[in-house]
Amino acid sequence: MKLAEALILRADCQKRMEQLRARLTRSAKVQEGEEPPENPQALISELDAGVQELEDLIKKINKTNSLTTLEDGVTLSDALANRDALALKRGIYKSLIDATALRQDRSTRSEVKFFSTINVGELQTQIDRMSRQYRELDTKIQQANWNTELID
Repeated sequence: MKLAEALILRADCQKRMEQLRARLTRSAKVQEGEEPPENPQALISELDAGVQELEDLIKKINKTNSLTTLEDGVTLSDALANRDALALKRGIYKSLIDATALRQDRSTRSEVKFFSTINVGELQTQIDRMSRQYRELDTKIQQANWNTELID
């Protein structure tokens, strides 16, 4: 199985666990004399098996990410961390630029006037650079995901 397929299975398994959570919640309490919509014990058994499957899959994915290197010698785990850090920093910079864009209209000269404390153009250039780095790195990661066999 390819790593990308395992990632898809992991996402499906996580969705299934959330659905089981909702089904268990609906079946956890009923009015006196009523029956639950589903057997809670059967759902708990299904949950236990699903959580074990998810744990096994995550372990294999993590092991594969740690042992797989991209063409530049960086492990897939490190590339994922770098991509996440780029996304975080880019998002914060974008929020910062958005905050400077808020207009403060003044009706009279006595109202407080606001000034930007950052160089928006310079920050936008950095955002554009990080966005390009993110796209390029994400492409390498996706390529590795489809070319790498999952390690047991």
